[in-house]
This record gives sequence, structure tokens and C-alpha cells, in this order.
Amino acid sequence: MPTISWAENGSFLAARWHSENAAPAPARVVVVDDHITAKAAYRLARAGTSLLWRGDFHNARQLMRALDRRLQRSPHAIVAGSDAAALFHSHRAVRAERAKLLGRLLVLLEPGHTLRLRRAPDVRQACDHAYGAFTDDPINSDTGRMCVSLPELLGVLSAYQWHQKGVDVPALDARIYPDYGVFSPVRGEYVDLVARAPFPSRSERPLAFDLGTGTGVLAAVLARRGARVVATDINPRAVTCARANMHHLGLANRVRIVEADLWPSGRADLIVCNPPWLPARPASALELGIYDPECAMLHRFLGGLRDHLTPAGEGWLVLSDLAERLRLRTRDELLTRIAAAGLRVAARYDTSPRHPRAKDATDPLHEARRREVTSLWRLVRNSVA
Repeated sequence: MPTISWAENGSFLAARWHSENAAPAPARVVVVDDHITAKAAYRLARAGTSLLWRGDFHNARQLMRALDRRLQRSPHAIVAGSDAAALFHSHRAVRAERAKLLGRLLVLLEPGHTLRLRRAPDVRQACDHAYGAFTDDPINSDTGRMCVSLPELLGVLSAYQWHQKGVDVPALDARIYPDYGVFSPVRGEYVDLVARAPFPSRSERPLAFDLGTGTGVLAAVLARRGARVVATDINPRAVTCARANMHHLGLANRVRIVEADLWPSGRADLIVCNPPWLPARPASALELGIYDPECAMLHRFLGGLRDHLTPAGEGWLVLSDLAERLRLRTRDELLTRIAAAGLRVAARYDTSPRHPRAKDATDPLHEARRREVTSLWRLVRNSVA
């Protein structure tokens, strides 16, 4: 377990280091409090020094916002008039730089995931949910402390609120409860596509695979429609989350959740896959639901689909065309992959985005998001393949 160390009140202290985006343990750490100015904090963070906060919790949040404002005023890589692909990559680079700098503002979780800062919320349950229940090490007292970035802790608190509240899914007339590190089904348009598309002919109660199930929302929709479902995910958090949601919805006897790298064993009448839509490298486990380096998951799904379908079966590919609008992938490339896999398109159903970012004119990618179309592609075996 990586550790960090720092000097404080004439002593040298240490703690475990945890980062969900795999940021390395800080090499230089100084203790700061309410007396530091945003200018001084920005200069230190820019120089690569991490700031361990020992002041008021709300002041720490204000400092983080002040650092963010300074970042927005500084020169950055987004250039107006750039082509769509260059705009996307520069936007990602700016966001990565922002995450790196703001991630240098640290907080210390004491044993039991206790945050001992003035006016700090009780973070213990949220941290137990994200990181697992606290276990003490009787040999090394330093392992009882854990250091995380303030942005990560705020993300943990926000995720726990979503977990407690749940996400309303009209297609289920119920709520889905996302766990920390599992992509939340906040975009209902793709769920509605799966809820409305007709099942393969002669398959009133098909065996369905849901690949990369996440929270299990699509598996639940298929089960409610009468399918027997095997759902897979490579993320252990997602497997735990999906199983909990199936129990909550009363579908545990109709949906089997398996930890697997995409494919379960056997063949199915219907195979559904909603792969990450953008071919780029994720910066954290949570971004695995958004970014798919070199379209690897999409290509594996198409390449293996024919061998996992029953003769009259169908594959449902749920995919946004945002990557095409950003010039990260072309429609011809997608159609060529489908044909090369011995498949043909039997039908396609489209829907427009309803999420708030499609209407956010301040988003550098607004034009592409506004025109985005999400499709459900019904894929069947090509008889001449």
C-alpha cells in the first residue's frame, strides 16, 4: 500500500495513500490551513507540492473553488475553431490538468474513516461504502490513517447520496441504486430503447446476455419483459451493485450476475451490449463506463457476437454517434466491423439526448452533444458469411 509522509508540529507523520484515478503518492506534502491564500496555494500546487488541509472543511471547499477559478483564467489548450477531434482531445487534456492540480489538495481520514476538521460532515458511512469497512492494523498504527484528495472525498460523498436516493428509471417504474465506482444510469434514453425494441421472433421468453451490466439496469429491463438473463461485468463493484439491485427489484431469481470479462459461457437468443461510447483512455475506474480505448470493448463484442448467438438470435448494440460527430470514429468503420464479423443490420432505432449537457452552451463540445443520436442496432447473422 503506498504511503505519504509529512512534517507537522515537529514530528514526522505518515498515512496510507489512496487514489481512485491511480495518481501516485505525493512526494512533497506541506500542511496548510485557513491562513493560506489562494495565490500561495496555487503557486505551490503548480510547483507539484501537495497541500494537506488542517483548517475548516468549508474553507477547504472554498479554496478548491478559488484554485479552479485561477485555472480557468490561465492559458489552456482549447482553441476556438479547432476541428472536432482536436477540440475533444484538448478538452480532455485541460480536464486532466485540472484534476491533477485540484487533486493536490488533500485531507486526512483518521482511523474509522473519521474526518477531524472543523465543520466537517460525518463521512464514515460514505467512505465505508466507497472503500470498504474500516479495519485497523494493530501492528502499524500509521495504516489506520488514509490520505485522499479533497475532490475524491467530495465525489465519495456525492456518490453516497446517489446510492441512498437512487436513480428513477421510468422503464422499470422503480429506482436503481448505483454504488461508488459504478456508472449511474442517468441517461434514460438508451434504457428506453432496450425497453421498447421487439424481442427476436419466436422468443417470447428468450435467454439474454447483458454484457457490461454496471448497475444491472438493462438486465432488469430485460427480465421485466420476460427474458431469462445472464449479466456480466469485469468490475467487482458493479457485480455487487447489480446483485443488490436485482434483490431490491425482486428479480434475483430471473437474473444471474457473473463476474466475467465480457462473455459468459454458452449461447443466447438475445445479447445486449452498451459499450463505452468514446474511444479514449479512462482516467479512473468510473470513466470505464464512458471511455473505451481504441474501441476495444466494441470490437470484442462485434467479433464474438456471431459465435455466442443461437441461430435465430439477435445482438443489440446500444451506441451513441458522439464519437462520429467528434471525428473519433466513422460510420463506415462501424459498418465495416459489423460486416467483417459476419453480421448484418436487421433494424435500427434512434433517439435524441435528453440529458442537461446537450443544452449546455458553455460546454466546448456542445455542438456535437446537441446533435448526438443514440441508436439500438439489431444485429443478426449474415447468412452468406
